[in-house]
Amino acid sequence: MRLPSPSPVEPRHRLSTQTDESNKRRSLRNRDAKDLEKGGGLHASFHFRNWTGRFSTLKIVLILIIFGTVYTLYRSPAVHIADHPSFNNSSFVNRWRIESSASDPRYISTSEINWDHMSDVVEKLTGTSEYQGVGFINLNDDEIAQWKDLIPDCDHVALRLDHMASNITWESLYPEWIDEEEQFEVPTCPSLPWIQVPGKPRLDLVVVKLPCNKAGKWSRDVVRLHLQLAAARVAASSRGLHDVHVLLITECFPIPNLFIGKELVARQGNLWLFKPNLHQLRQKVQLPVGSCELTVPLKAKDTFYSASAKREAYATILHSANFYVCGAITAAQSIRMAGSTRDLVILVDDSITEHHRSGLAAAGWKIYSIQRIRNPKAEAEAYNEWNYSKFRLWQLTEYDKIIFIDADMLILRNIDFLFEMPEISATGNNATLFNSGVMVVEPSNSTFQLLMDHINEIVSYNGGDQGYLNEVYTWWHRIPKHMNFLKHFWEGDEPEIKQMKTRLFGTDPPILYVLHYLGNKPWLCFRDYDCNWNVDILQEFASDVAHRTWWKVHDAMPENLQKFCLLRSKQKAQLEWDRMQAEKGNYTDGHWKIKIKDKRLETCNEDFCYWESMLWHWGDKNWTDNSTNSLSPPPALKTPLSSL
Repeated sequence: MRLPSPSPVEPRHRLSTQTDESNKRRSLRNRDAKDLEKGGGLHASFHFRNWTGRFSTLKIVLILIIFGTVYTLYRSPAVHIADHPSFNNSSFVNRWRIESSASDPRYISTSEINWDHMSDVVEKLTGTSEYQGVGFINLNDDEIAQWKDLIPDCDHVALRLDHMASNITWESLYPEWIDEEEQFEVPTCPSLPWIQVPGKPRLDLVVVKLPCNKAGKWSRDVVRLHLQLAAARVAASSRGLHDVHVLLITECFPIPNLFIGKELVARQGNLWLFKPNLHQLRQKVQLPVGSCELTVPLKAKDTFYSASAKREAYATILHSANFYVCGAITAAQSIRMAGSTRDLVILVDDSITEHHRSGLAAAGWKIYSIQRIRNPKAEAEAYNEWNYSKFRLWQLTEYDKIIFIDADMLILRNIDFLFEMPEISATGNNATLFNSGVMVVEPSNSTFQLLMDHINEIVSYNGGDQGYLNEVYTWWHRIPKHMNFLKHFWEGDEPEIKQMKTRLFGTDPPILYVLHYLGNKPWLCFRDYDCNWNVDILQEFASDVAHRTWWKVHDAMPENLQKFCLLRSKQKAQLEWDRMQAEKGNYTDGHWKIKIKDKRLETCNEDFCYWESMLWHWGDKNWTDNSTNSLSPPPALKTPLSSL
């Protein structure tokens, strides 16, 4: 089955500390006292006897205020729950909540509630006559009072959420680096205040109002995160068998991996009504609040039993060219060598020929044909023109979870335990961002539609799918970098760091779980050495040890699969050209001096094999390589062919 194009632009073109609330209350009392000294016509020149003369009058006023407070509490449509039970005076809690909101404008939401829309959404709820309570977070008293008409026969509970400390930023929740090995400290996340959920009444609906500053970085607003997690925790605290709904009031879409699209019951304007899976929600709210702590311990278990193994799969994608076919075949080999028996799923477009598909199938990949998705912000023929095709992963709904891996990786140790992790679990990249080379995905057509709906609006920081996904999935969960270890030496790496990385690249049995090959790929080099050495700007990706590790996996493959890693004539010419430039530059590493013994140098898999003659035209823009592949395909496994 081939799904229709998702949009008109579908491919025709190529391509921590918590705030001290006691101090806050003391400061409020001090401020009130100072205001009293300044107000009411009192001046410093007044004598004490003038004050005492009016004391009896104030006494009467005080009695009236107390009486009014009791009456207000009796008549109030909402019960205010504080997380400090000693403050039982409802008017005080009301006043504190109003003053607290005013003191922290970050929590103020300017969203207007359309009560006709709200009435339509509430009609989607079933069994409201049995409701015992509705909890409200970040709504004002007037808004809560309106609910007396919508769901009248239950308690309306204003849940108080203390505000987080002003020094908690997105960067403190998502630091660029944490001490994963715990060599110097145990990483911890800042502490956030949470709601003390009342024992009674039972809450059947949680309503939360969120700020949405579209002029700013709303998707990385710590207050939006705090409020959504608080609402999720309240819903997850339910211990009965009854359903709990969560209603979010916001113009900006909710966190898509906390409140997921397939649990959306109704949407009207800025109203989003969800019926979350409470079991899954309880697991999510137990996660670290950000990437400030690891979701998976560094020394994770290599074996993992799952009752849903048939609905879990590894997946990758190939589109626009066949250069990564060998990499995908070898990646499949590495997954099986690591001990996993999960399904292997590969998405391919029309550029992947039947010959190459047969090799992928023989390696164990289940092949799904897709239509590419164009990045509307990419230039024609650019490297990132079609990389939004990765969004098709979310259409693999026959699976509950997918571990996506790039085709330029080796799985050195079994990572099946990552199927236990939620979407999106990934390693850190830089700043507050994750690397999408290895990530846990939960397929959902509604999530796919969300990604497509904002394709013209969201700006990717790097112009690619990784940047886009980082703007949608800002609440992600850190896994150790050993599960997506980059073959890369940073410019600032000390010699001992380089030695440590080199050792990790070749350790047997392996310490690393996944090795990610950056720069020129091993199958596009001669096996004699890493060809990144011969290109000045690529030497940061050069490692002969990592290169040999890849070739060990290659050599364990059947010969009929190794044929898919033969070099094209044009690639041989490119390698020789780079070697000549390294010789001309007298590169000190000396790899350009090594004589090539790789048998693929003398093996031709095309009609045109005289690659040396290509060097005569190298750099000539008018010369093209039209050679075609003439290998006979190896026997393919009988696997179903589906399409997206």
